[in-house]
Amino acid sequence: MNILVIGSGGREHTLCWKLVQSPKCKNLYVSPGNAGTSKIATNLGISVIDFESIKEAVIKYKIEMVVVGPEAPLVEGIKEFFESDDQLEKVSLIGPDSKAAKLEGSKSFAKAFMNRHNIPTAKHSEFTLATIDKAFNFLETMSPPYVLKADGLAAGKGVLIINNIYEAKLELKSMLINKKFGQASEKVVIEEFLDGIELSCFILTDGETGITLPFAKDYKKIGEGDKGLNTGGMGAISPVPFADEEFIKKINDRIIEPTLLGLKKDQLPFQGFIFIGLINVGGEPKVIEYNVRMGDPETEVVIPRIKNDLISLFEATANKTLNKIKLEIDSRSASTVMAVSGGYPKAYEKGHFIEGINNVKNALVFHSGTSLEDNKILTAGGRVITVTGLGKDMSSALKKSYEGLEKINYKGMYYRKDIGFDL
Repeated sequence: MNILVIGSGGREHTLCWKLVQSPKCKNLYVSPGNAGTSKIATNLGISVIDFESIKEAVIKYKIEMVVVGPEAPLVEGIKEFFESDDQLEKVSLIGPDSKAAKLEGSKSFAKAFMNRHNIPTAKHSEFTLATIDKAFNFLETMSPPYVLKADGLAAGKGVLIINNIYEAKLELKSMLINKKFGQASEKVVIEEFLDGIELSCFILTDGETGITLPFAKDYKKIGEGDKGLNTGGMGAISPVPFADEEFIKKINDRIIEPTLLGLKKDQLPFQGFIFIGLINVGGEPKVIEYNVRMGDPETEVVIPRIKNDLISLFEATANKTLNKIKLEIDSRSASTVMAVSGGYPKAYEKGHFIEGINNVKNALVFHSGTSLEDNKILTAGGRVITVTGLGKDMSSALKKSYEGLEKINYKGMYYRKDIGFDL
């Protein structure tokens, strides 16, 4: 089978790494791809939202399956683009249509979905520029810290948690009046702060049934001890120690099953990954957010723990036969640690030579923001490289991740040395 993976980050490199292991994989393409994917697949360099060029590539390379990594093409309607084209309609596309993708594309849509289907989440309300005075009044009724969320996609940076009400009002003005996050903050959701420990849940669904993948926990803050600015993710571990049998049953009964049933009731066709960002509040799970794709860097710890052939899983997703699949999970722990560019998540430099990747022997290296120039691997993003370790427990997995990172070097390289510190 000829397969195209859409995207250019660590998530896509990990998916490619797993797909090429399948005997069903004939040729693997990735677009735009990165320096890591170029070693195991053919990079096409097409933008993730250039649907016409993607179509040309699908026809040219006789591609039979397309796996969509990031959220933007899903929100923009790549599923409908394929389904409405005579030359593409028989190609299996793993990912939901744009209506279902609003679960990630719009915070207010997601909150309305949760309310409709009695899925536990934080108390909240939404506001626009026209209702900014009501938003100020609503803030007065809340206790600090105050949570402000841009309604639309903001590259993982549209959530602000603020302790001071005066600052919260200033930031609200910045979002609604000054368009701090552009179109994404034309509407803002204000919600109560949930105090607890977060974890990530991933479902692969064919629209009829769903398979729950290994749970993971990621670390968003740039600084150790979970301090500083939010990032796209600085590391992750799987499994999650506190997600015991009882807690997972609560997640399944109160969140996963109502979510899958809600998608069917609301006629939101979904064949792909659902990410559910959860928080454990005193032993009770609540939903923070939905994403309509795998998380990054969680993919780098979840996918290596899946023993099944990934193409077979995707075929079952496309054919609506996931109910016949038994998921096999590696019992080992997995950890991944992200190395970023100096200055990230603020301004950072690109184009620095990365050395030492080939010296990493006891861990997996996945590229997040890299490029290839004159056969040299260069930094090309804020998040650059993740190193995944597998071991009998979290400590031994992390030891392999950190030993691997010590062998890699580039100008301005930074990574957190405390992933898993709170567990």
